[in-house]
Amino acid sequence: MVSEAGPPSLGLWAQEALQIPALLASPLLRAVPVPPGGGRPVMVLPGYLTTDMSSVRLRRSLNAAGYRAHGWELGRNNGARADLLERLCLRVSSLADRHGQPVSLIGWSLGGIFAREVAKLAPAEVRLVMTLGSPFSGDPRANNAWRIYELLNDHPVDRPPLQVDIPVKPPVTTIALWSARDGIVSASSARGLAGESDLQVEVDCRHLNFARSARAIRVIGQVLAQHLA
Repeated sequence: MVSEAGPPSLGLWAQEALQIPALLASPLLRAVPVPPGGGRPVMVLPGYLTTDMSSVRLRRSLNAAGYRAHGWELGRNNGARADLLERLCLRVSSLADRHGQPVSLIGWSLGGIFAREVAKLAPAEVRLVMTLGSPFSGDPRANNAWRIYELLNDHPVDRPPLQVDIPVKPPVTTIALWSARDGIVSASSARGLAGESDLQVEVDCRHLNFARSARAIRVIGQVLAQHLA
């Protein structure tokens, strides 16, 4: 059952725990075939408490299709930090200069919120933003991760040490992938309201599988191909 107003049910949340071993093993999995990328640069931002290892299979799949896929190279995503957006903008600028064109940003969960904010600060260097189960809309506590976030950080989840207006859509093409089976972020938060993104795409996967499962990676590849053609 999906809760539109609050976090996903405890049953859905429990199902996420069963995905942890598969997530940890995902760097060992082979690439998933996706439409060709034509050398376009992509940067994938990890979810909360994860690193670039969590997106290895997604990036491997994009690279095999001819994209130039990169991690964020900022270590573990420990939440909002005062200098985080500045560091991300420098990373995006460096990649855009290297490839001679704007970079598409794919952000899983909290990484998607950071991707949206970077695109607001540096729209000329960002071609597209795609969020994967990111809680950018509505109540910032409509998820099953906010208590852990506040326990491990020195600020409330709704008052990060950054000047942001999270629901506002970036001035670039912005696509929200969401799942009714997400056990961590509510479907309504990841889908958003009209005007908070340009396109909303449902994916049949668990939250921890957005950057790992073959089904989700195929959808990501198809959406990228449609909007970067």
